[in-house]
Amino acid sequence: MSTSSIPAQYADTSSFSYHVDAAFYDRLDHYRDSFGEDWPSPEAATLAQATAFLVREARLVDEGRFNDWLDLFTDDCLYWVPVTSGGGEPRTEVSHAFDDRRRLTDRVYWLRTGLAYSQIPASRTVRIVGNVEVLEDAGGDTLVRSNFIISEFRAGVTKTYSGWYGHVLTRDGDGWKIRLKQANLLDSEQYHENLTIVF
Repeated sequence: MSTSSIPAQYADTSSFSYHVDAAFYDRLDHYRDSFGEDWPSPEAATLAQATAFLVREARLVDEGRFNDWLDLFTDDCLYWVPVTSGGGEPRTEVSHAFDDRRRLTDRVYWLRTGLAYSQIPASRTVRIVGNVEVLEDAGGDTLVRSNFIISEFRAGVTKTYSGWYGHVLTRDGDGWKIRLKQANLLDSEQYHENLTIVF
């Protein structure tokens, strides 16, 4: 379908989305470029705070505390698992996951029903997060880059996933909330069965 055949009310995503518009994708371009750059060493206190935040997030997911995990995200958040390494071009390329707050809420609800066929029995996961780097962005956000290894056990089968995270954190009172979580799988472009776990 060509863009000229798309009805006008659907051509502009801002007409049915709270925040996914041209400026949203421009910010993703900025973050993608920033995650690919070399960063200076952060202050020790900021690095410790960012590491603690990532460790807490990892524990919430591994313990299946998905409502608490969802509370870590802003209203204008994005949870993104791209197929193209490093993010690619989300305007024209598919992703394993590209969830705004509403879709992420659906995902959490679905995981908590216990009725999702691909999660019967439910996966058990444990993850290690390391090599944390932090950059204070000129726009006021905090960018965090880290590596991860996730072990999943389900129905007698163990799988391992690895890659790197790109987090964009925004200040919320004394803490942070996640504006963007980009999980870049090492083998993102390879065939994967249902990726039903949270990365």
